[in-house]
Amino acid sequence: MTTGPIELLATCWTSAGDVKPLMPSEVSPIAIGERIQAITDTGWAGIGLAQDDLRVARDGIGFEPLREAITDAGLRYVEVELLTDWWETGEKRAASDDVRKLLFEAASRLDAGHIKIGTAFGNALDSIDPLVAPLRDLADEAADLGVRLALEAMPFSMVSSVPMGADLVRAVDRANCGILVDSWHVFRAGTSIADLRASLSADILFGVELDDAAEAVVGTLFEDTRDHRLLCGQGSFDLIGLVQALTAIGWRGPWGVEIISDDYRALELTTALDQARRSASAVIEEALR
Repeated sequence: MTTGPIELLATCWTSAGDVKPLMPSEVSPIAIGERIQAITDTGWAGIGLAQDDLRVARDGIGFEPLREAITDAGLRYVEVELLTDWWETGEKRAASDDVRKLLFEAASRLDAGHIKIGTAFGNALDSIDPLVAPLRDLADEAADLGVRLALEAMPFSMVSSVPMGADLVRAVDRANCGILVDSWHVFRAGTSIADLRASLSADILFGVELDDAAEAVVGTLFEDTRDHRLLCGQGSFDLIGLVQALTAIGWRGPWGVEIISDDYRALELTTALDQARRSASAVIEEALR
């Protein structure tokens, strides 16, 4: 199997330090300049940033200087996240629209490859139909700014699997609306490699994130994904098969790496980033050999 150079993107939590999803504040304790430098020094090709850090950057140094810093560091890829409640009404929608405005501006100014979007925690929907029109509207609004949307299906959310997410984006039928595949969400949802191959095509595959985990879920699904992920190759996931399948579908990178765990957060930043990059690179190299 042949492919181009392996390029890796450090997703937002991979470089954020001692902070985690759903804390009262998700602002990284590490200054953005330090994060960019550490990501560059450890050999990555891209950076991910979440909404709270983007708000701090917008109100602080501004998006244009941030874009210059990212470009000057030699980073070629940017990812921003995470938009939810885009289908809601009332107060939830008002709060979502505030985040939407921020992420749309950030994606446009930082030349991001896409905005990650998700759905609410809870049981999977019986039908994707209620989400089609609001996601189509969101995609049309994003298209006016040249922005792409990458839907991340999560096993504890309304859209609970990659095949379900693929059905949704195909129903939306917008060229700028696609799927992000995260290995944790694939395997914890019970999605097989065969199911993945059957449900995906190159035109809707907008992003990939690699990570690993133990064979058994630790705590709840959310606790497992937030506090107990493992470096690539240290867990039970068939990452070799996943990389080979996604490459066969047409994915050529960059490969995102999203390590979220108590142990990882405790590491010094450059040590953490170096371990994350080396482990992911080893898995990809083996898969493509």
